[in-house]
Amino acid sequence: MTATEPGEQRSLPVPDGLDGMRLDQAVSRLFGLSRTAAAALVEAGLARVDGYPRPKSDKVSAGAWLEVTLPAPPRAGPPAPREPVPGLRVVYRDGDLVVVDKPVGVAAHASPGWTGPTVTGGLAALGEQVATSGAAERQGVVHRLDVGTTGLMLVAKSEHAYRELKRAFKEREVDKRYHAVVQGRLDPLRGTIDAPIDRHPGADWKWAVVSTGRPSITHYDTLEAFRSASLVEVRLETGRTHQIRVHVAAMRHPCVGDPTYGADPTLAARLGLSRQWLHACELAFTHPGTGRPIRFTSPYPEDLARSLALLRGPE
Repeated sequence: MTATEPGEQRSLPVPDGLDGMRLDQAVSRLFGLSRTAAAALVEAGLARVDGYPRPKSDKVSAGAWLEVTLPAPPRAGPPAPREPVPGLRVVYRDGDLVVVDKPVGVAAHASPGWTGPTVTGGLAALGEQVATSGAAERQGVVHRLDVGTTGLMLVAKSEHAYRELKRAFKEREVDKRYHAVVQGRLDPLRGTIDAPIDRHPGADWKWAVVSTGRPSITHYDTLEAFRSASLVEVRLETGRTHQIRVHVAAMRHPCVGDPTYGADPTLAARLGLSRQWLHACELAFTHPGTGRPIRFTSPYPEDLARSLALLRGPE
């Protein structure tokens, strides 16, 4: 099913906050589509402004009506393949949820272009039945970690747990803490990065701080400072794609080992890193079944611990 196959027709007025925005961006924001899908609709003539097709780069005005033929919903796909995932550790499980410690090189779920292991596939191989809510390829997944990010990830098993956990994430009731090693020293050593994030205007495969992006808030605290890098603890209020990586890069302190966002490859090589130094080390939330607070922690995996030891030694 492609983004341009016809489905539901909807129309909405352009709000004041989107005045002057590109048409494809406005369609993306108003109708909850990716920038790629929105651009495809516009180019196919399935998005109109006041009844007329317009180029995707045209600016829209507040009060204009956007009329969009949304893509038909995809047919339910096959269940996640039962593929054992070496290193995938189940930290906790019950009838409502499962918490895993995700190793590097594993995606949260299947996606176009990804042929490697997934958390959902690994759980299927372990015999875990997850909730059927959510898109077919990511049923039960309530939040995600990047392929190159390790640490704690939560998957719902019951439909009730899925609804409650999605609500808790949306309402910022889940405490997500990460440790990251970033280049240089952050100034100030402790602070908040409040900067909107959207797809990079020049590279659709990555993200950037963009004035018209979605609100994104990251709190950080420097734990250790070295000559060439710093170990920081990060707490997220929002959960945008690549949020930590984008925010620290915007401060010119990208995660060590993250060339996508401007990291120095020589430092990563010296530390023996082949991915970004970023680990989801703590996860706390209210259990959707018992109503009791629950908290989990995860130690650094071997590659991150080894590189951190090198930083703590003579540089």
